[in-house]
Amino acid sequence: MRSIIYLLIGIFFGIVMYKSEAASWFRIYEMFQFKAFHMYGIIGLAVGLGIIVIQAIKRFKIKSFFGAQIVFEPKEKGVKRYIIGGILFGLGWALAGACPGPMFTLIGAGYIPILVVIAAALFGTFVYGLIRNKLPH
Repeated sequence: MRSIIYLLIGIFFGIVMYKSEAASWFRIYEMFQFKAFHMYGIIGLAVGLGIIVIQAIKRFKIKSFFGAQIVFEPKEKGVKRYIIGGILFGLGWALAGACPGPMFTLIGAGYIPILVVIAAALFGTFVYGLIRNKLPH
């Protein structure tokens, strides 16, 4: 039953991404050229909603679907890793024309060439897993 709920949530998320044009290469290109507020508004709304939900989870001690307590571990503070990671993520996003969420939405919309991007993202994740212990984080 949970799998069906997760599938329905994913389908709803994909529809919202597609209808809001967050999966549109044109909108992403427009954002990186600082020509429109559209994508910044979507990202800002997502960040704001994330802050509200995390604060609600902490304040009201909301449990996961499995009944376990949700715990947020504080992360090590450091600017260098965020700058390097952000640059790499942004470059990949600009080159591919999609960040990870909309990549799967684009498959559902029928853009088959995005499979190359997904394969490259999976390969990059695999390589990261191999060299993770050697990286300074």
